Amino acid sequence: MSAEAWTVVVLSEDALTSADVDHITGLHTEMDAEIAYRVLVPADTEHRVVSSVLDHLGMLELREAWDDLIGKEPTPQQATATAAEQVTESVELFRDRGATASGEVTEDDPLPTLQRAVADGGDEVVVVTYPHAVEDTFHTDWASRARDVLQVPVLHLYAGTSELG
Repeated sequence: MSAEAWTVVVLSEDALTSADVDHITGLHTEMDAEIAYRVLVPADTEHRVVSSVLDHLGMLELREAWDDLIGKEPTPQQATATAAEQVTESVELFRDRGATASGEVTEDDPLPTLQRAVADGGDEVVVVTYPHAVEDTFHTDWASRARDVLQVPVLHLYAGTSELG
């Protein structure tokens, strides 16, 4: 008799790390279900300068804040190519652990794709981001927005850590 299937949609702003994948897969070790992971990474083509600068300054990342101010942004083609590489790296990490995984690049605003992924059978969502002072404080981050519109559990993890957002 086959186990029930369960799909976890993982939305990330960067390639997942080994630690991220370990934390995410560790959430499902006790489930008696076949788990599939679907990784979504947006192509960051519409950079929000003010919130990005504030985020970098809050983390004392002065070089990154300066780069944002002077407009060192990728072209849409570069952003899409980078996101595709991040999807590939993330999916490979899941597969290296024996998990079933797929992935895709989304538009800048990943919420429409996230909604479709849940409508297509996603059972829960894990959002993996770096801390964003402005968005996290005012609950305009991806996880908060997803919780407002989706009818599935949404977990927000900070990239590279086990900290919850």
